[in-house]
Amino acid sequence: MSTFAKRERLLLADLLETVGPDAPTLCEGWAARDLAAHIVVRERRPDAAGGILVKQLAARLDRVMEEFAAKPYEELLALIRTGPPRFSPFAVKQVDEASNTVEFYVHTEDVRRAQPDWSPRELDPVFQDALWSRLERMARLLGRGAPTGLVLRRPDGQTAVAHRGTPVVTVTGEPSELLMFAHGRKDVARVELEGDADAITKLHESRQLGI
Repeated sequence: MSTFAKRERLLLADLLETVGPDAPTLCEGWAARDLAAHIVVRERRPDAAGGILVKQLAARLDRVMEEFAAKPYEELLALIRTGPPRFSPFAVKQVDEASNTVEFYVHTEDVRRAQPDWSPRELDPVFQDALWSRLERMARLLGRGAPTGLVLRRPDGQTAVAHRGTPVVTVTGEPSELLMFAHGRKDVARVELEGDADAITKLHESRQLGI
């Protein structure tokens, strides 16, 4: 079984250590310390992590996030590297691989691409295929709020429909870049957009992509 999630976890922890707790990220309002706290809370505090998706739990999530963000930065990084505790669903390898490969890849890029000297990361074809497989399954969820029809296309022509509607905007790029776009990181995703000019503008201005 592949271990992409484990690899991306360690890459993210190393990067967070390198840039330091106050480094910017692409996550609005979050420095590196906040992003580290998010990762730890998501894996270790399921009682609060539900606030990521459930608005009624958001206040509790905010309180717990503040508590963890106040911890020593080195402690947060150690918890990320250690991984989830045994009681966490993420401790199951299959769940970790299915849920965290994209999570850690995107958040690593959130840190990398927020730095002024960032450059594209070379990804091997096997990993790109793994990201595409996950993107195909997530496409409808990620694109459900798109203001236009939205098709994601690899350079080899494979496509995934993220949102049905007209006019249609087709976004072409490597799976890694399509994931960044579909998660709302449109300004830094290295993709090409095709379609009606007004629809492309509307899609770019929308804040409704992603979970």
